[in-house]
Amino acid sequence: MTDKKTQEDQVPEIKAGATLLDLVHVCRSFDGVPVIKDVNLQIRKNEFFTLVGPSGSGKTTILKMLAGMDQPTTGDIVLGGKSISALPPDKRPTCMVFQFLALFPHMTVGQNIEFPMRIKGIPRDKRVYRAQELMDMVALPEKYYDKNVMKCSGGERQRVAIARAFAYDPEILLFDEPLSAIDAKLRKTLQRELKELHRKSGKTFIYITHSLEEAMFMSDRVGVLRSGVLEQVGTPEEIYRHPNSSFVASFIGDTNIFPVKARPQGGYESPDFPGMEIKIAPTPELLEGKLIVRPESLKVVKDPSEADNVIRCKLRDSFSLGSRSQYLLTSGKKEITLELPHGACGDGTSEVLLGWNAQDAIFVKE
Repeated sequence: MTDKKTQEDQVPEIKAGATLLDLVHVCRSFDGVPVIKDVNLQIRKNEFFTLVGPSGSGKTTILKMLAGMDQPTTGDIVLGGKSISALPPDKRPTCMVFQFLALFPHMTVGQNIEFPMRIKGIPRDKRVYRAQELMDMVALPEKYYDKNVMKCSGGERQRVAIARAFAYDPEILLFDEPLSAIDAKLRKTLQRELKELHRKSGKTFIYITHSLEEAMFMSDRVGVLRSGVLEQVGTPEEIYRHPNSSFVASFIGDTNIFPVKARPQGGYESPDFPGMEIKIAPTPELLEGKLIVRPESLKVVKDPSEADNVIRCKLRDSFSLGSRSQYLLTSGKKEITLELPHGACGDGTSEVLLGWNAQDAIFVKE
């Protein structure tokens, strides 16, 4: 139950999967220092899009520009074919869920959820009805309506913040690391609930997080930022399996990275493994770069003929991952990580042969 949207809030009818939001050569500088550098990004209607990157990479700056809390220094933000770069926050069809929630501590759960509708002048009976609908949507008991929000648990307050965001009836919901302060078990539950909410609501979600697991689990597509540059955009599977740089590979999950270069006599070699020919498939045009081998692509072999590339290693340590173990090995001065069933890498008292096939590695320029 919502009021009629203003002309500024209206978004032209766009089919699901078509471009809804377009960042065109967006740059943002502070005191002459570039923070966002020529970002071009198209976000589709109804998708769950996540921005990841290390601290200071520019994730929150982009989110603030999308919300209207900041403006690009140059470039444009286009929504449904219309520039919104200069549009104030209250004229945009967006709503942000903050990391620290920004709930009203003196209000009840119901009053917090009702607030957006109250400022729009919606009658109380309609506000209450809609607030109870939203409480049900985010799995808050009806009896919580009159409960002071500060007496709720962290997970319950998170649900209140999400329900309040939906009460604005936005086209796009912006999430600024909303689960970062919640314990690991509850975070898993809320990740599943957010994913389901996205599916049911048909809204467009734009999410930022430091958690790679969160991004991979919930997102339709992921964008990886580094120092204000959008390094790569793709599905979680594409980014994990086909990273375009060693930075993206190392940021999206554990990996082993070896510098390699072409040998005069043919093939490739790495300073990490002197005298060994590194087999790469398909044979790239690059003369040097980085070879990326995921831990799960490595295997313990008994004979060098069992893999295209084989190195001798010594087990240094192991860590339980539940159903599997992560092993840390050394080959000379190089540390190598792999994942195998418990005990599959021996007891560390002798050398093991570790191998990978050429098609299981990725060769990138940097």
